[in-house]
Amino acid sequence: MSAIDKIKNKIENVQGKAKEALGEVTGNKDLTADGQEDQAKAKVKDVGESVKDVGESVKDTFKN
Repeated sequence: MSAIDKIKNKIENVQGKAKEALGEVTGNKDLTADGQEDQAKAKVKDVGESVKDVGESVKDTFKN
């Protein structure tokens, strides 16, 4: 996983947390849901990048 991808995913997660918190404070259920969705997307991307890293590692193991 590249450092840039990690940073982007962290930013998306933090933005999601902020949206969720703001939605809870203001009683805006749509904003809360949007924040939760952003956090879920960031987690899925992290998992995808981790799988990609494992695949590269396996490839490198068999290459040598």
